[in-house]
Amino acid sequence: MAMSTIKEIQRLNDEELRRGIALEASWHWQYRSSSWVYVGGLYNQLSVGDVIAVFSQWGEIEDAHLVTDDETGQSKGFAFLKYEDFRSAVLAVDNMNGARLLNRMLRVDHKLDYTPPKPKDGASADGGAAAAGTEEGYTPGAAYRDQELANGFSLQQGVDVFGRAAAATGSEGVAVPLSSLVGTSELGA
Repeated sequence: MAMSTIKEIQRLNDEELRRGIALEASWHWQYRSSSWVYVGGLYNQLSVGDVIAVFSQWGEIEDAHLVTDDETGQSKGFAFLKYEDFRSAVLAVDNMNGARLLNRMLRVDHKLDYTPPKPKDGASADGGAAAAGTEEGYTPGAAYRDQELANGFSLQQGVDVFGRAAAATGSEGVAVPLSSLVGTSELGA
């Protein structure tokens, strides 16, 4: 089922590209009221910070929910991401669906009507005070507050990676090409 969904999304995207269809006439337009995307096929050792790092190239991520096993805390291999702008969600679906990450093929699709999970202990994600303009007990970004990236950096503090690399190597910094992290799909149309 997942492979056929990946291929169908790729077929729709290829056809729209061939015809030069505008966003307002695209199949994506029916999802314009939601900036959430589903990401499946993730390697289960990835942290929420890792997923954010890969998918933030398509736009600002407001919220992320890496689904984990209740007992072990291990990732179940899928996540839900909310972009600041619907167009970023379109870019993520178009560019990451069928891509390979750590030799696993990703399924990325729009998610309409996603409701973030409530904390399991009964406390609200924001410490009891719902933010203005948000659902009761829900604060955007709460799912990854106080989480650490796999490399130990904090999501709350910026890190001058290029300054640190320049100091360590005596160069102007080292850019890591995205292609070293994410490969394109080799699926046929």
